[in-house]
Amino acid sequence: MPLSIRLSEDLERRLDFLARQTGRTKAFYIREAIAEKIDDLEDYYLAADVLERLRKGEERTYTLEEVERDLGLAD
Repeated sequence: MPLSIRLSEDLERRLDFLARQTGRTKAFYIREAIAEKIDDLEDYYLAADVLERLRKGEERTYTLEEVERDLGLAD
């Protein structure tokens, strides 16, 4: 899937330099950077969404005792 992004001049210059020095494409490094960071971004934004739902009272929390009881792990 084609993707178009705009980079700051500094970031573009650094990416150009890295690609020239290593013989790899800029696209290679952009893919690497996204793959490296996507898990953190997903965790952050999904957690922020849950936190917002908790604040609005749209999400329920459970105590350890409730979870243990519901899973049949209670003593």
